[in-house]
Formats: sequence, C-alpha cells, structure tokens
Amino acid sequence: MHTQVAIIGAGPAGLFLSHLLYREGIECVVLEARSRAYAEDRVRAGVLEQGTVDLMHELGLDQRLRRECMVDEAIDIRFAGKLIHIHFPELTAGKVVTIYGQQEVVKDLIAARIADGGPIAFEAEVTGLAGLDGDRPTIRYIKDGTEHTLTCDVVAGCDGFHGVCRPAIPAGVLTTYDHIFPFGWLGILSESPPIREMTYANHDRGFALCSRRSTKISRHYVQVAPDEDVANWSDDRFWNELHIRMQDEDKSEIVEGKIFQKGITPVRAFVAGPMRYGRLFLAGDAAHIVPPTGAKGLNLAVTDVRVLARGLTAFFRDNSMARLDRYSDTCMRRIWKVVRYSWHMTSLLHRFPAQSPFERNIQLAELDYLFTSAAGRRTIAENYVGLPLEDD
Repeated sequence: MHTQVAIIGAGPAGLFLSHLLYREGIECVVLEARSRAYAEDRVRAGVLEQGTVDLMHELGLDQRLRRECMVDEAIDIRFAGKLIHIHFPELTAGKVVTIYGQQEVVKDLIAARIADGGPIAFEAEVTGLAGLDGDRPTIRYIKDGTEHTLTCDVVAGCDGFHGVCRPAIPAGVLTTYDHIFPFGWLGILSESPPIREMTYANHDRGFALCSRRSTKISRHYVQVAPDEDVANWSDDRFWNELHIRMQDEDKSEIVEGKIFQKGITPVRAFVAGPMRYGRLFLAGDAAHIVPPTGAKGLNLAVTDVRVLARGLTAFFRDNSMARLDRYSDTCMRRIWKVVRYSWHMTSLLHRFPAQSPFERNIQLAELDYLFTSAAGRRTIAENYVGLPLEDD
C-alpha cells in the first residue's frame, strides 16, 4: 500500500495533522500502536489555547467542545497569604483559554476521521522504518498478527516520547536537551465542582494546583518527591494537604468529592532537534516534552502540525520544499520560548529540595513583583493564552 503521508501516532499531533491534510486533499494513513479505547481514555491536560480552539473551529470539529467546554478568563496564584489575579482578556486584547480534556479532543478527532473515511489503523505496531533519506520511505507494521508494508512520500513521526520515530534517526544527527526536575506531581480526578478560577499555589510545604475539567469534575495536584509511592497518599491525606497549600484551612472553598483517579507525574523538560531527517518529520512529544506547569504540551503539538501541514501542502501542490526545509527552525523558535515559559512557571511555583533561604526569598520577591506589576502579569497572560504562530 502507498500513501502520500504516513502518520505514526493517533495522539493530538497525528490526528490534527490528518485533518489538516484531509482539508487540502492530501492522502494520509494513520498508524496507532494502541487500541482506540486506550487513545480515547488516556487522561491528559485540558487547557486549550485560543489558537487550538480556533483551529478546531476552522476544521469544523468544535461542535461538542462548544457545548461542553468551560471558558477560563483568568488564573490565580496564591502565595504567603496573597493572591495574584491574572485576567486574560484585560491583558491580551480579549483572549481566553478553554477547558476541555485532551481525551475529549482525541475522541472528537477520531470520530471525525472515521466519519470522513480516512484510513486509521489501531493496534498497528510499527516495527521498522527504512528509506527515510530517500524519496520513498517504507514502514513495516504488525496488525492482527500479520506484517504489513506501507510506502509513502513523507513520514510524520507523531508517536510520542517513547515512540519509534525519533530513535529511527541515525546517531549523531539529533541534539537532545533533557532536564528532570527533583519533584513530581501527585494528581487526582474527583467528582466535585471545581473552584472558581484555575488556581496555582506556592506554599512553604510545596506547590499545588486546583484545575478544572468540567462543571462536575475537578483535577487537583500537589508537589511530591519524584520517587513518592502513591499508596502512601490516602484520600484524606491528599485533601488535607491540598487545603493547607491552597490557604483553605477551614475547608470552605475546595469541595472534597469521590476520587476516581490518582497517579504521580514526573516533571521534566526535553527537546530534540532538528525535527527532520530526510523525509521524516517529528512533531509533538516525539520532539519535545515541557513541564506541565505551563499547560503547553498539547498546544505545542498542535502548532507543530500546523506548520508541518503548510509545508506538506506546498510540497504536494507546488513541488516546493522551502517550507519543509525551514520546518524545524520555525518550530524550534516557538518550542524554546514555550520551554522557557514553562521552566519559569515551574521555578516560580515549586519548592526545590536544595533551595537556600536566599533563593526562597528571591522566589517570593518575584511573586510579590507579579502581585504589584501589570507588566509582569501581562507576560504570564500572553504566554498562557498562547503566543502567535510564527510561520510566514
């Protein structure tokens, strides 16, 4: 079988790319190693930048989102008895963010691709990539116990951090940057109405976050040691710690609901570049991981494939490689800005094990600056709602 673009991975990057190419009449096949149920049920972030929501609207994929989402116009940051209120429309000329779970986005994208008749193969494990430095790459994959071969003009590696695409690039081609932070996030999903605003906290006992998933579901986190055992955290212990770090000691603000998911997420930053080798183009988590503090993972993946789709359209329509040749450089400019922002928010809001009293006071001074400075709050807001797409 032959197709113009072989997309490996049915996460947000691969699925958005498939719809962008479908809109332009470019053939593509999506191969996903996991089952459809796994792809649709995998709970991840739920903060969508303005640009991501706008793209879903452009693609005609936002009907359920519009019915079920929540619109956030602000975030709050609590520290030392104070509250920093960052109002997005006031600071970013009217922009907002939208709360809609990543798994819900994936469900919508999969359903629409199937309705369009677009080829998508679940439980199709890629076992080999060949010819990436030529003009007809070959992909071998196993589906239903049978090995298949797919040839294509271009491979889009959208298969995540642990996928097969990045390792298929020969040694010495990629430069990687990796930093693992000395803490993790213990996160829960609970059947309880969320608090009024997405709220971050820098407390002497560590970071905490109260986020929102729907009018009935809350997503909460507390900072823990990176090797913490989730079994050490009973529901009562989690709720008590969250109340303390959120300055809700009288338990009047945060509603304690039934916890139906609990797990620990490591906090890391990772970048690999260039994002191209021959006819293989990396996108999303295959090329970068950002700390979750900035809520950027899905949104950064969407920006990657918007740039990639424009390059592929020019290639297949006009036989022009110009946009594809600058794909990696275009994406990298944004990636490093987003990593910088996520790094800044992570450093600002967490307690570090080796933090000296001097460093702790610098951290509190930075928070106090944001409390009094509209310019400082504007910087946070501009990055939170999403930087403009730089792709001329």
